[in-house]
Amino acid sequence: MPFVKKILLISILIFPFNLLLKAQENYEIQVYSSPTMTKGKTIFELHSNFTFDGHQEPTDAIVPTQHSLHETLEITHGLFENFEVGFYVFTDYTPGHGYKFVGSHIRPRYTAPQKWKLPFGLSISAELGTQKKQYSVDQWSIELRPIIDKQWNKCYLSVNPVLGVQLKSATKQTAPSFSPNVKFSYTATSKISPGIEYYGDMGTLKHFESLSNQTHAVFAVLDLYVDPKWEFNFGPGFGLTNTAERFVFKSYIGRRINWKRDLAAVNTNSTTVNL
Repeated sequence: MPFVKKILLISILIFPFNLLLKAQENYEIQVYSSPTMTKGKTIFELHSNFTFDGHQEPTDAIVPTQHSLHETLEITHGLFENFEVGFYVFTDYTPGHGYKFVGSHIRPRYTAPQKWKLPFGLSISAELGTQKKQYSVDQWSIELRPIIDKQWNKCYLSVNPVLGVQLKSATKQTAPSFSPNVKFSYTATSKISPGIEYYGDMGTLKHFESLSNQTHAVFAVLDLYVDPKWEFNFGPGFGLTNTAERFVFKSYIGRRINWKRDLAAVNTNSTTVNL
């Protein structure tokens, strides 16, 4: 089938980057949906995550997470039909360590066009970037994130089976790591969708860690759709294993911009004022 050949081609083109890859930490806690930004449009997002109950001592020379505030600016632009590029800036404030710039990532993503007539949404992204060694064991990393989602009436499910390998790291990884992310939500009203999000890190594909050394966390979230230009997501998260932060509250707010329409509106308002 033609769409199968296209999926294989995309996988072959991106797979070499997968050998350099490690899933990012909790600076941007989000399960992705498959659609990409419309060509010519941009979304600005601010991700804010506060760790109420985390690691109080340094782990592998990494700054502890207790009472850490992570702020991430994400800018995503639709370059072509079904293709977008995202850019991230990570920052951290931890008591005793101050407010720091942590690193940045870039993320191209392609989504399967509607003409493929798939029974589900499908896209794939490759995220490459760097983080300071005080905040991550992986100074350089890239992640490969397939995204598969489906809407059934009022129910929505998204699965992100993330693969990660290191490029430059304080630890040695023998195979890609596996970090599954899953989201289920229910459209309660036209503006409110409660849901559950799961985030895990099970170890490498060659050797899964024991359950106590894996990372598993669940978030109870709420998505708000008060305006087509805006998006909101927030909720508490609870670690289920010792390696996960025990209590984190996360949120993000996004603002979409249609440059042609918004600039035309600005020009119209300026003309009206001048008259």
